[in-house]
Order: sequence, then C-alpha cells, then structure tokens
Amino acid sequence: MEPVVIFGAGKIARGFINHLLALSGYRTVFIEKSRPLCDLIQERKEYSIHILGNSDRDMKIRNADAICLDDVDQAAECIAKTGLIFTAVGGKNLGAIVPVLVAGIRKRMQLYPGETMNVITCENWKKPAEILQNGVSDLLNPVERQWLEEHVGFSEAVVMRSAIEADEEALAKDSLVVNVQDFWELPVDAERLKGEIPAVEGIRLMQNFGGFLERKFYTYNAANGTVSYVGSILGYDHIAPASRDPYISELLDKVYAETTEALCRKHGTSYEEQHAFALSSLRKLRDERIVDTLERNARDPIRKLSPDDRLVGSARLMMEYGVKPDGILTSIACAIFYNGAPTDESAQQLIRMRQTRGVDAVLREVCKINPENSLYDYIKQRIEELRKCDIIKEKDGEIY
Repeated sequence: MEPVVIFGAGKIARGFINHLLALSGYRTVFIEKSRPLCDLIQERKEYSIHILGNSDRDMKIRNADAICLDDVDQAAECIAKTGLIFTAVGGKNLGAIVPVLVAGIRKRMQLYPGETMNVITCENWKKPAEILQNGVSDLLNPVERQWLEEHVGFSEAVVMRSAIEADEEALAKDSLVVNVQDFWELPVDAERLKGEIPAVEGIRLMQNFGGFLERKFYTYNAANGTVSYVGSILGYDHIAPASRDPYISELLDKVYAETTEALCRKHGTSYEEQHAFALSSLRKLRDERIVDTLERNARDPIRKLSPDDRLVGSARLMMEYGVKPDGILTSIACAIFYNGAPTDESAQQLIRMRQTRGVDAVLREVCKINPENSLYDYIKQRIEELRKCDIIKEKDGEIY
C-alpha cells in the first residue's frame, strides 16, 4: 500500500489527520517546508498523541516519515504514487506547495494516466480547495489541464479538533508530542471528490457541504472571535476562562441566538439541530482541558474583521435574513479595538489605522461597510456604549 501524503507536519497534521490515517492502517509521508522539523521526524520516526480528557485513546505513531518541500524530485515521486493527499499548511501558505504538487501530478499523469487522485484541504481559510486547484491549473498546459479536470479532485474538510502545544515537561520527553481534543470526525465535501477515496476512520463525506461550512463558520468561528476579542479587552489570556466570564457568557448567548436564527432562516435547518450545534461550540470553548491562548485565536484581526469573515460576515448574514444584530456588535467593536502582540503585524497595522485615521477608516477599508449601511451606525453606537461603561478605554491621542 502506497503512503498517504500530508502537506505540512504541524499539530493538526500530526495530531488529527495522521491520527485518523494511522487508526485506519495507513502509512503517511509528511511534506514539510521546515527542514529542522523534517529532520526531527526522520530522526525520531515516532511521536505521541495525547487525547485531552481521554487518555485511554492516546496513541503512539510509529514509522513516521517526512520529505522537505525543497526536495522537489523526492516529493513529486511520493505524490505521484498516492491517490490521496491532505494539506494542513495554513491557508496563506497554499501557494508555496503548488509547484511541488504540480510536479507530482505531472509524474502521476505519466505513470498512472487512468487513475484518479484527491487532494483534501484541511485549512481554516476561505475556499482553500479552489485556491489550490486554480494555482495548480495555472501552471499546466491545456492537455495537462484537461487531465487534471478529469482525474484530480480538490475538496475541503472542516477541522473541528483543536490541537494544543504540549507543556515543557512533555516536550522534553517527546519533542513531537501533540495534545488534541477528544473529537474524531472530519467532515469532507463529497461533491468535489473524483471517484472514491480509501476508507479513513472519522472522515464524514457530506453533501451540501457549503451549507454545513457556513453553519460551522458563523457558529464556531463567530463565538471564538467573540471570546478572543472581548476576552482580550477584559484582560484574559486563555479561551476557557474567558468564555466563563459572566459578561462574555451572557454575550455568547446573544451571539449564538442571533446566528442560530439567521442560519436557520437561510438553510432551513431546524432550530433544535442548530441549537445543539451551538451548544457543541460552547462546550468546546469552555473545555478547561483545551489550554488555548486568546492571542493565538485573535491573531490577524484585519482578516478576521473582513466583510465575509466570522464577525462582520455574521452581522451581514443576520441583516440579510431579518435578524437585527446585537451581541455580535460588541464582538466587532472589541475586535476593532484589539491591541495585539508586537509580533502580530496585522494587529499593529490595525492599531495604527485606528489611532491615526479613526474607527471610520477601519469600518470602510477593513470591514468594507459603507456609511449608508445601518450596520455602520450600529457598530459606532456600540463602541460609544462600551466606552461609557469603560470596557473600551480611551487613550491619549487616539481618534474615535
């Protein structure tokens, strides 16, 4: 049996995708851009996966293998022989893997011209499969492009298991160890696949994947954004304690109610089903075993304040389907006033824009909300309310 390929060897790649593959009896080769990480995997050949709160399901991965992304010929040879590829590189890094994927696809086309291949993106990013497919297609000639369209599927998965950095003591024993949430399902868009994929434990092939993806995004991600940005404003450092704060807990109830109403109206989902989905999101946020920082989740606020992302996108969805936003306005306001780490360039850019050009510039240029849109005034009013109750604190020299 030829190995399955995973682009990326980070925590999600090692602690979720490869976990499901190993449970299903597959051998995996990671293709990773970091040569030190590749060398470490090659040297150790094994690592541990620790299931938070369910240690009976811990697992030791053995015979791990890795190829550096720079070793194009070796990577292409491996890609050509497999019918199943996953990516877990981070959406902004998809372009970097395109040339290597193209080299592998060209070689597969020569060796196995009648066989299908599927690439499943596991990225928290907008339309990652489309980005990857277009990137590959652009580098092919017309004959190769025709073969690609007929034989290679580019699909998406929704990653709902959290992977957490282990503590120093655990890392000293196993520098590749991963702590992961006790969650075992990987929903995959069935309609974008070519032929059948091998059976993998936990993979759930879904029709109407776009509807599920939107429900997940405006439920899980909107709630996560709420906790991340409001929690940061209130001085918290970690997700679980912040989500249990009385103010944030009440705010989450409002956000879940608003997104539930809008999503049910759009997708025809029953209230009971969507409410249960929202409760699963809340349980994850409050799970003390998942030690996750607000800084990691709030990182890159300019992207997360964009018009189709978790906060402004949720508010726009609500207004489109006749639900007046309320709780989500607080989430947006706190995100606008997020003061991120000095290493977070997006946060620093947001701070500079807000301080020198004011909230109006952020609303127009980042959130893409016109002053004629009532959402524009709703957000500005909420900012004023939060200033009056001293949640958003005014600083010298800052424009509001």
